Amino acid sequence: MKLAKILERTLTAIPIMFGVAIVVFLFMRLIPGDPVDLMMGKGGNISVEEQEALRNEFHLDQPLIAQLGIFLSGTIRGDLGNSFTKRRPVTKVILETLPATLELAIAAFILALVVSIPIGIVSAVKQNSFLDKFSMAGAFMGISMPNFWLGLVLMMVFAAKLRIFPVLGRISSSIILDKVTGFYVLDSIITGNMPALWSSLKHLFLPAATLGAEMAAIVARVTRSSMLEVLRQDYILFSRAKGLREYLVVNRHAFRNALIPTITVIGIEVGALLGGNMIIETIFGWPGMGRLAVDAIFSRDFPLIQ
Repeated sequence: MKLAKILERTLTAIPIMFGVAIVVFLFMRLIPGDPVDLMMGKGGNISVEEQEALRNEFHLDQPLIAQLGIFLSGTIRGDLGNSFTKRRPVTKVILETLPATLELAIAAFILALVVSIPIGIVSAVKQNSFLDKFSMAGAFMGISMPNFWLGLVLMMVFAAKLRIFPVLGRISSSIILDKVTGFYVLDSIITGNMPALWSSLKHLFLPAATLGAEMAAIVARVTRSSMLEVLRQDYILFSRAKGLREYLVVNRHAFRNALIPTITVIGIEVGALLGGNMIIETIFGWPGMGRLAVDAIFSRDFPLIQ
């Protein structure tokens, strides 16, 4: 039954994905700006023949419906085309930047959970205390503030003023790291390169904290509300009446049962971490897929955006 449901959802997602791909294709063609002019410099020293040769190479001289057919047929075959600006297959470009995005998302995920779940538990146990009100006010701010603003504030405080963390990139330019997986932290551990590990962690902290702030705020509030509901149940009162330590009551009985809604929210927020990193990667100069997408939009690199 579960397998059939998964298969049904998967089959339903296929036409949706093609629909989204077609919409993106059409919208990119409607945005002003010629990719050839942007690549070669509009009004620069390039002949009309050279411009036409480029348009022919990228199939930009063909009708819109023909371009769409080329795009869809290539997608079905697994061929995403060649990047206009990088002159390489789109698949290779994506695979090169994917580890950076995944590493940032994983770090943001870990930071968010390490901060939010303890805060949610303590806030529920100490309901209406100063700590509860202070932490929930912080969670409200985390949900409300734009992540690009938070990123700029963290850069001003911890990079410009205190000079604790670096601002741009994934690792210091003076450090040489042998790339194994593309995940700099993991590669540093595998190769035993401790300077590279320390540098990659310092470069990773600020963008991960910025990206994970909203998730931490949401998970903290959900954890608190779930814990409050569970702590009012009769079996919790019975556990306390038996003389169990408060630590065991909270962690063994209450927290386990309060995890169900929390895990649901965490699953939703994981998708937001992967999809909402464009601004963060651009601000911190993080060479991931988000920044790649932004650069592709500005340069009208149609295959890469699609």
